[in-house]
Amino acid sequence: MSENITTARPYAQAAFDEAQKLNALKPWSEMLLSLAEVAEHPEFKALISNPRVSRKQVEGLMEAFVGSGASAQQKNFVRILADNQRLRELPEIAAMFESLKAEAEKSVNVVVDSAFELSAAQKDKIVSSLKKRMGREVKLECQINKELLGGVVIRAGDKVIDGSARTRLGEMANALA
Repeated sequence: MSENITTARPYAQAAFDEAQKLNALKPWSEMLLSLAEVAEHPEFKALISNPRVSRKQVEGLMEAFVGSGASAQQKNFVRILADNQRLRELPEIAAMFESLKAEAEKSVNVVVDSAFELSAAQKDKIVSSLKKRMGREVKLECQINKELLGGVVIRAGDKVIDGSARTRLGEMANALA
């Protein structure tokens, strides 16, 4: 896995630099995310590992996935990935691209797990608190997790704020022990 990340980094950076130069971060992001989804499919992994399938065939298949709406630079990027046998690294490339994009846009993706549906006021309060705390725009995604007794668990990148009732009860139990 770490080898994939090391290999993917220059490709992600190159894609990001090109997308930023063309002022096309969103189309590149969409393309990379859709290709990453394809690359994770077991049948696709088997296909690109098959020695009977030529690089040109894989390249043609990838161009079909990209579609006719893709720019020449996007098609060339996919062709380079296919030529260099780096299609397996597409999920890592897409993830790194998204990180670079979020950094450039001064935004952060935040996932909030809660036991119940959050109201609009609660979501707004979370967004404003995190915006103030992190100094970035916050893109909020809310999920319901029935395993939580109450409260919320907030994940922003590698930061986790655990305000769940289960954790609080565990802390109280430790304090009483």
